[in-house]
Amino acid sequence: MIASANGAIGIDGVWADIEGGLDPITAVERAAWFVEDNLDDHSVGTGGLPNLEGVVELDASIMDGNSRRAGCVAGLAGYRHPISVARAVMERSPHVLLVGEGAAKFAHEVGAEGADLLTDSAKAIWERAVKQLDPGEAADPLTRVMALTTDPEKAAGTVNFLYLADDGSMASSVSTSGWAWKWPGRAGDSPVIGAGNYCDSRYGAAACTGFGELSIRASTARMVVRYLADGMSPEDAGITAIRDLEDLVDSSNNFIMHIVILAADGRHAAVSTKAETMYAIRETDSDGARLVPRTYVPVKG
Repeated sequence: MIASANGAIGIDGVWADIEGGLDPITAVERAAWFVEDNLDDHSVGTGGLPNLEGVVELDASIMDGNSRRAGCVAGLAGYRHPISVARAVMERSPHVLLVGEGAAKFAHEVGAEGADLLTDSAKAIWERAVKQLDPGEAADPLTRVMALTTDPEKAAGTVNFLYLADDGSMASSVSTSGWAWKWPGRAGDSPVIGAGNYCDSRYGAAACTGFGELSIRASTARMVVRYLADGMSPEDAGITAIRDLEDLVDSSNNFIMHIVILAADGRHAAVSTKAETMYAIRETDSDGARLVPRTYVPVKG
């Protein structure tokens, strides 16, 4: 199993069950639980940073690499484990993606656990950001969102899990609270199959963290898996995907992109437009998840 660096606790948290034969879909779902419950992680689940109005909206997706079935939710408020609601969408509905109030109604119908997602810590961070606005920016909602969402680091937080079982089965999961101070209802790439998450047991899996508007436009996760199918190494597939995004970047947006990649033969890599970033990996018979460097891909601008 590989993950974004913040997913190390999830890998180790679920590993004993994996050694006991846990199926891939349940493995990536339960691994995400640990991060969704981590109050110190302000990019995922409870404790995630809220939208412009101070509401925590969660996005998640899960994909079965054998069948390529998937379930996703976007803009889900008030539920503890969005990844489990996404799995229920896949297994208990005819749909792939549910959003907003409809996703919350579905979560209620399937008995998902509710939660107060806005912690005191996250609320304090939000309040400090709002107070920094000048009176003109604070008065107009559109001006507020443009002023508040200038920090690319607060657009980049997400957790990804990719898992390859001994029998070749694969699964992937992604969970996030999205871009801090976003416009209510904004969905990034995390709940979009092909953009922030894609898994195909024949070739491999990929998941993204970063400026999701770019990976939505380029179908980045799906392209990485396509490159694997074409015979590229995981590292080369990730680098090529980053290069594909370069021409989409201009002065109006920020370019931060991290991608984790796991091939069907077990090779893995991660790439990033930011230097000195890490990802997590744990293999059979290892003592625990370890963090290893991502390949840094410098980009123009």
